[in-house]
Amino acid sequence: MIKFSQRLSGRLAARLFTSRHILQGKTSAPFLLGSRGKKDDGGRLFTPVPIRPNPDDINVGAELTGGTLDKAEMLKVILKFSNRKEIKFLCLENGIDSNLQQQAFTSFRRYCLETDALPADLHVVLSDILQGAGHVDDIFPYFLRHVKHIFPHLECMDDLKKISDLRQPANWYPNARGINRKIIFHSGPTNSGKTYHAMERFLAAKSGVYCGPLKLLASEVYNKSNQRGTPCDLVTGEERKLADPNGNSSKHVACTVEMTSINTPYEVAVIDEIQLLRDIGRGWAWTRALLGLMAEEIHVCGEPGTLELLQKICDTTHETLEVRKYKRLTALHIENQALMSLDNVAPGDCIVCFSKNDIYSVSREIEARGKEVAVIYGGLPPGTKLAQAAKFNDPENSCKVLVATDAIGMGLNLSIRRVIFYSIIKPTVNQKGEKEMDTISVSQALQIAGRAGRYGMKWDEGYVTTYKPEDLPTLKNILSQIPDPLTQAGLHPTADMIELYAYHLPNATLSNLMEIFVSLSTVDDSLYFMCNTEDFRFLAETIQHVPLPLRARYIFCCAPINRQMPFVCSMFLKYARRYSKNEPVTFDWLCNQCGWPFQLPRTIIDLVHLEAVFDVLDLYLWLSYRFPDLFPDEKLVRDIQKELDDIIQQGVFQITKLLKNSETAVSTNTPDEDSFVIRQKKSKYYRESAPQGGKLTERLLAQGLLTPAMLQELKAEWDQQAKPSRTASDDEGDDGFLGKKARRKPRKPK
Repeated sequence: MIKFSQRLSGRLAARLFTSRHILQGKTSAPFLLGSRGKKDDGGRLFTPVPIRPNPDDINVGAELTGGTLDKAEMLKVILKFSNRKEIKFLCLENGIDSNLQQQAFTSFRRYCLETDALPADLHVVLSDILQGAGHVDDIFPYFLRHVKHIFPHLECMDDLKKISDLRQPANWYPNARGINRKIIFHSGPTNSGKTYHAMERFLAAKSGVYCGPLKLLASEVYNKSNQRGTPCDLVTGEERKLADPNGNSSKHVACTVEMTSINTPYEVAVIDEIQLLRDIGRGWAWTRALLGLMAEEIHVCGEPGTLELLQKICDTTHETLEVRKYKRLTALHIENQALMSLDNVAPGDCIVCFSKNDIYSVSREIEARGKEVAVIYGGLPPGTKLAQAAKFNDPENSCKVLVATDAIGMGLNLSIRRVIFYSIIKPTVNQKGEKEMDTISVSQALQIAGRAGRYGMKWDEGYVTTYKPEDLPTLKNILSQIPDPLTQAGLHPTADMIELYAYHLPNATLSNLMEIFVSLSTVDDSLYFMCNTEDFRFLAETIQHVPLPLRARYIFCCAPINRQMPFVCSMFLKYARRYSKNEPVTFDWLCNQCGWPFQLPRTIIDLVHLEAVFDVLDLYLWLSYRFPDLFPDEKLVRDIQKELDDIIQQGVFQITKLLKNSETAVSTNTPDEDSFVIRQKKSKYYRESAPQGGKLTERLLAQGLLTPAMLQELKAEWDQQAKPSRTASDDEGDDGFLGKKARRKPRKPK
């Protein structure tokens, strides 16, 4: 800066340095967005706030200088100013990176040219420069003032950085830090009994909470606990079940990990599948449970590779970690021969595919060989998954083969003898939210292969192989390895943090707030990482134009939906719109949108649509627990969801037929607006719990499908048909329906 200042006149240099030091005093330190090594173009995150001139302003500057400014000459001055290297350097020192500079110079130029009454001080400076009495660098303090108007984050950067400082997440949970917790790690591979031992302690405790990765697992714990005589409640995002028929809460709770209460004291907590700390989408929920649970004993169950990370996290909370190691209870053998042909499929086989298309094609080919198949994949409702699992597990059932995705990796007890990898290439999502195709990881391979030879079920030993011979050496190599140890646990900004950001940046959208937060966040890279927020931001952008309070908007964007399903996303938007208008999302409205009553699927397209409808109903239930006033029909929606589960189940049972129909038929499971009146009457009938028994006419009348007038017409028609009548066919000797006796002419009375 010494050389730069020497090139300026003494008056200009003094003015520039004074302005600069004052400005630096406000911002405390130069800041370059991207200095954390994340992004050098972080300025793209910030959208300038438009500054509109006030037509009522008096042009004081023109009065002081004796005239207006020549716009053409002023443009030349501003262009010269914006092209100077020294000015760009000063911009960087004041937190204005290259992306912000481009937007700032454009905004400043437009402002100066389009405003008839510039601020008096800026008008005077520009007038001096145009008359040769000033230097273009004199514009900088006024330019900086303008930039801080259009980019308000520059004024509060220190506050934003403090809010997004996530280096000590253990301190977020003072209640947990206030008790002496004992952490016990049950370490072992699949089928080693680690979760069983943790659950025994859970059942024996005075109070406890089980935190699982799936609704199915939480439901299984809920059922087993109550069967064992330990009253236990169920809490998932979409469902609440109380063990006590009187509605009193139990001291034991089985929940999905996101629903874990960190404000309730327990004697024992169980956190299952602790290795999911590393999950780029949901890892934050396991981190939150581990750091925040108020439990005297915390039993965590998972892969041995999690040990080192757990030990480091416990060091930050000043807690000791007890390790209990387990070995697999049944032997697992890798076969030396690939399957090569579906002709070689044997009873107890499970063919694992990583795409729905493979699921469909493999199922069809196996059934074409006369073998019945059970099908399980992630998009199926829980009831359908359980029904398919029961069908496969039942020794009396003719179904002996299972075709599934890696959804079988956890949550279902399956009697599998041999796991066959149809492929070892799996689509994954990286930390940037980008989809990639890559060989399955060691952890994934061990988790899936470990489902073979389940202890306590039909097969004492498990086997694993591949479908393609060329994949077998790679699979053998993968299964011979030890999973890489976990190095980081996931974190995610809370609603409170985003609200603080919104206070400082009131004009930013929620998607933009989240993006800025992630960009400015500081985490302890040796222990934690920021979870992927792509899904959150996608939902935020979907409903950005819908007027919602920030907290409600944040809750909507946390909804667990698959953004790859257009129907689900469109219904998500419709839910948000009705909420914003304070209009209840009623059962009748939902039936209209989803095409209730549902029809059996005829094609795979129908089945996929019904799966999307099931997710839409799930979303309704999820929202009903957060906004009960505007999503009031939770019980009715749960009833039709059970009905839909049964229909999807029937469709999956005949999946080969659906595949055949798909080649010639079109989807018939879309809502028919012409028949909605009938469906409304049916829904009214269900809501009023009309009796199902009685005469057919009574039931039809109750459902609104038959009116008294229609009934009178039908009676008249039936009476007319019942009367014996002569027709041409009678005379021609056709026996017809009434027979010969009925056709005889009645004798005249004598």
